[in-house]
Amino acid sequence: VQVVESGGGLVQTGGSLRLSCVASGDILTNDAMSWYRQAPGKQRELVARIFSGSIGDYADSVKGRFTISGDIGKNTAFLQMSNLKPADTGVYSCSALIGTLDTYISERWGQGTQVTVSS
Repeated sequence: VQVVESGGGLVQTGGSLRLSCVASGDILTNDAMSWYRQAPGKQRELVARIFSGSIGDYADSVKGRFTISGDIGKNTAFLQMSNLKPADTGVYSCSALIGTLDTYISERWGQGTQVTVSS
């Protein structure tokens, strides 16, 4: 199973970016896909999560600015980020709660994509 993110980059304060995540391989079940971020010197934090049925959940710091979407059945998730702030800078990683024919459900991670918001 592979999880691959794309779409990071450098943007000015107030700008927008859209991140994409795709999970592939011998996937039997996918219960949720999530976006995390880790700023320099800080712990990784959950940004947004989408469950089956497209129900989303957000960190308070991004509510109203970020929107998670996707299709769990197709193992894809997107994070539309608007009105970006320097505090949003960090490495954004995608994870998926995946089970296969050979493994129980576990969280699989991508390599991460850098988002930098300049002031």
